[in-house]
Amino acid sequence: MTTLNNNSLNRHLSEEEASQFPHWYSPETGICNSIHPSRHLPSDPFLDVVSFIFSDQHNGVSALIDSSTGYSICYPQLYRLVQSMASGLHSMGISKNDVVLVMLPNSIYYPAILLGVLYLGGVVTTMNPLSSKTEIRKQVTDSKACLGFAQSGKVEFLHELGVTPIEVPENFNLDLNWGRFSSFSKLISGEFDLVPRPLIRQQDTAAIMYSSGTTGASKGVVLTHRNFMAMVELFVKFEASQYQYSSLKNVYIAILPMFHIYGMSLFVMGLFSLGSTIVVMKKFDINEVVKAIERFGVTHFPAVPPILTALTKTAKTVNGEKFQSLKQVSSGAAPLSRKLIEDFVEIFPHVDFIQGYGMTESTAVGTRGYNTKKFHNFSSIGFLAPNMQAKVVDWTTGSFLPPGSSGELWLRGPAVMKGYLNNAVATMSTIDKDGWLRTGDIVYFDQDGFLYIIDRLKEIIKYKGFQIAPADLEAVLISHPEILDVAVAAAKDEECGEIPVAFVVRKNGSLLSKEVVMDYVARQVAPYKKIRKVVFTHSIPKSAAGKILRRELGKLLTSRL
Repeated sequence: MTTLNNNSLNRHLSEEEASQFPHWYSPETGICNSIHPSRHLPSDPFLDVVSFIFSDQHNGVSALIDSSTGYSICYPQLYRLVQSMASGLHSMGISKNDVVLVMLPNSIYYPAILLGVLYLGGVVTTMNPLSSKTEIRKQVTDSKACLGFAQSGKVEFLHELGVTPIEVPENFNLDLNWGRFSSFSKLISGEFDLVPRPLIRQQDTAAIMYSSGTTGASKGVVLTHRNFMAMVELFVKFEASQYQYSSLKNVYIAILPMFHIYGMSLFVMGLFSLGSTIVVMKKFDINEVVKAIERFGVTHFPAVPPILTALTKTAKTVNGEKFQSLKQVSSGAAPLSRKLIEDFVEIFPHVDFIQGYGMTESTAVGTRGYNTKKFHNFSSIGFLAPNMQAKVVDWTTGSFLPPGSSGELWLRGPAVMKGYLNNAVATMSTIDKDGWLRTGDIVYFDQDGFLYIIDRLKEIIKYKGFQIAPADLEAVLISHPEILDVAVAAAKDEECGEIPVAFVVRKNGSLLSKEVVMDYVARQVAPYKKIRKVVFTHSIPKSAAGKILRRELGKLLTSRL
């Protein structure tokens, strides 16, 4: 790895020396600036993200369409739903700073629920609807959620936790006034008087999203209204501004989960500022995706690598005319293999393919690809977003590195989180005193400002784009009476990106089988977190300080599997 002696840069560089570096890089500070001009962010301190989103005047027609039924919500109706939700929640006693849990699959009502909470000055915390009771209890306790939106299988448990549950139907064709859905029906009925809005500041907390960060167990990422406004402006609206065609004609397909920052940034917030249409799918089924693309004329398809893989394989076997409407497919949340990129571009030569990068801790803002007719760069994760700064840092010495050298990516800008909830130690180890967010990703910039991810320092496992914290699974495993020691690490997988593998030290005399270990974990975690492979070993490699050496586990994995 090439390193730069920072001490030698304390003197003034000559013009000749400085000219050796790109204009967007400062050799004196190590700061990489965006090649894009800065964009204006609202200066009014008393502005909330809901008002910001709906302040854009556009002639958008259909905001949301249910892919299975074709039922749609138009833009004027969406804003009324948000107001109705806020007023209804207020009548139930929800007020500013109260935390509301949203534990639902994608639906056309998801944005109204989430934005309704924010309109009221409340705080949302989202969860995968397949989360286990252990996971739900932990997040409810940590976030202090007092009310929760969920479907039938989780309602009773929320009640047991002291959380007021609102049951949301799976099928919106039902008569919502019937029985157990009456509370939800009232919230979206518009029967309430508009509630006086509280004073909401940009710096007020809007959401607590859970992320593993660079290491350790899942933590509550505190995001403000200002963070979300920066996301809308620097990610969604900026990207739209780079293209000549009207955003009003764009039709997005929402397969990415709305409870994840990637899906939330687009389908719950950002795209409403453009007047685009969102076709909502409750769950991923590639055959249904193909039908939806053709039926609704989908133009934009945000995806993660496993979805991209399925789309590429399916496209080889169906009539290419079904995909004629597609203009752009984008990928994020996890790295792509070169072969998958090449296969996709070969099968979809008419589609603009880009990659992007963001974290929960950066409110999905980081980088975004951009292609022109004359120049394509499919392998890069793109250019740094406007108003954002980056450093590439030697993770051993702490020295900053110039373009062309690989090191840990640090980010700074208006989208970076407030911090981790009730965890000052984790916050200080992730964001330094100058506001730099340590991402844990190993990257390099080329001379043109394109960024490339090459590895990860952080321990989290990326399974189909979902984050899995090894520490969470280790805590479950070590509770088994026949397990003496354990460690969890990632193994590469062509279909899933990475899978969690458990390295288990059994107690003397134990005949514990791999199947029993996997079943034990599966009963206590969400399906995507399940252990996929088990390796029995005599000891877990650790440092002198007792830290698990996961890179050593990777070597052990290569030799054992």
